[in-house]
Amino acid sequence: MARLVLILAIALVFVASMADAAVVEHTFHVGNLTVRRLCQSRVITAVNGRLPGPTIDVHEGDTVVVHVINDSPYNLTIHWHGIFQILSAWADGPSMITQCPIQPGNSYTYKFKITGQEGTLWWHEHSSVLRETVYGAIIIRPRRGTKAYPFPKPDKEVPILLGEWWNANIVDVATQAFLTGDAMNVSDAYTINGKTGDLYPCSTEDIYELEVETGKTYLLRIINAALDNQLFFKIAGHRFTVVAVDASYTNPYKTDLIVISPGQTVDALMVADATPASYYMAALPYISTASPRPAFDNTTTTGIVRYKSASPSSQPVMPTMPSFFDNDAAFRFYSNLTGLLRPGDRTVPLHVDERMFVTVGLGRTACQPGQVLCNQTAGALAASMNNASFQFPTTISILQAHYEGVKGVYTADFPDEPPVFFDFTNASDPSLQYLMFTSKSTKVKRLKYNTTVEMVLQDTAILGIESHPMHIHSFNFFVVAQGFGNYDQATAEKSYNLVDPQLRNTIAVPTGGWAVIRFTANNPGVWLMHCHFDSHLLLGLATAFEVDNGPTAESTLPPPPPDYPTCQIQLRSVADNWKLNKIE
Repeated sequence: MARLVLILAIALVFVASMADAAVVEHTFHVGNLTVRRLCQSRVITAVNGRLPGPTIDVHEGDTVVVHVINDSPYNLTIHWHGIFQILSAWADGPSMITQCPIQPGNSYTYKFKITGQEGTLWWHEHSSVLRETVYGAIIIRPRRGTKAYPFPKPDKEVPILLGEWWNANIVDVATQAFLTGDAMNVSDAYTINGKTGDLYPCSTEDIYELEVETGKTYLLRIINAALDNQLFFKIAGHRFTVVAVDASYTNPYKTDLIVISPGQTVDALMVADATPASYYMAALPYISTASPRPAFDNTTTTGIVRYKSASPSSQPVMPTMPSFFDNDAAFRFYSNLTGLLRPGDRTVPLHVDERMFVTVGLGRTACQPGQVLCNQTAGALAASMNNASFQFPTTISILQAHYEGVKGVYTADFPDEPPVFFDFTNASDPSLQYLMFTSKSTKVKRLKYNTTVEMVLQDTAILGIESHPMHIHSFNFFVVAQGFGNYDQATAEKSYNLVDPQLRNTIAVPTGGWAVIRFTANNPGVWLMHCHFDSHLLLGLATAFEVDNGPTAESTLPPPPPDYPTCQIQLRSVADNWKLNKIE
């Protein structure tokens, strides 16, 4: 009798868990869309004829199925940014890391389960710079039937997707940069929910508006989908309470300024408690590079927060924005966030198995085949981690090579430290010249299953200090410390927060400074780590973690799905994922 009761109890738990989950299915048709911005028409790549693309709205525990049909003229993939792809590495999306791209006219179905996550994430194209217009929000709500958010329930939830816009075809812009071995031309505008705002020419009507009611609370789900710029975001007359970043809850942090790097998300509560009127929301770039500064897009995008009871003709109030170069404001925001501890939440691992010291920054390398306009003497602009500039494979993805044991695609010898230690943030240090030139390679870091990694990310002054937004696929990491200058272990360890540090998937390494992160490699597969400035990723600021299978079936990567894309043609160079892969 007791055994029967136990069997029935287990069955009821299983049925209840099944009832709490759902299958959320979407079809993404990716193709050309003609839009008019800044006084001219342009053909962009978009999903389902929308900019931004569809929002994926799910609950924790749900399974997501997205059929991606490539009707565009370009190779492409879709990455589900921040999602824990537990035993679903084949669905992660970065081109030539976990899959070959979806060729024009072909399709691929991404399938993954939402496990242990709540909050705001996003999806975007991850084969080339098509991410400029191919992106959308992912909203993960608490599991059905469970307690709601750990903060007062908002009256309304509002996705705010910040983007970047070029008047020229973005593929042409990237192709020109590759051919010359130089930096990409800067953007012409920024956007809020796909609209530029009325400060730009011919854009009076091209502005996002949010209607609010006095006394109500709004949860703003803010996403930085810009290709190459961190952003300052404000709303005139209003303050925010930050309650989550990168789909991880934070202790409430009150501020009137949001700082957000490409790849990051911020959930912020805003109470409509101002005098009923119209107020601008605005975003402009945070430029972390020191003198001499490169050219940048110094424009401002706007939206309007309009009170329902206000006069429709009232002129919006503009917020007082920080300087483009306000490093102090950026660091104050990034460093003051702490994680919210709840029963059952993961805590900081105190034992570390692998320690890595990784420099990040720019440099130069020999001109590559196909860079026909490159200065052969000066070489091409490059980016690297520990002086290794990442080269994407051209015939097979690293994950497939890993799974099938194919040799010669990559090497598992990514260095744990730079080739030489020097005064990393001092532009006059002669060692910088020694490390100016790097070479292309496909080096990954191999990790045993369940390894805990502590990584110091150190910015360098090679070609200028800069805040790099570093993202790790499929893992969150604890940001245990960050600061300016050169990392000094003895001093830094005294400031480690091992109690309630913020948990992120993308960290903006302080400009001319460092950050220390910890994570546990508890998911088998191959996981890209890279700078989320797309131009820096294409220049080689990346590596990958090759995580071995664990000892059980539940920790072993399953085989790829039957429609897994393969490389039907050999990609000749990086440019093939830009202009040269276009089907004429």
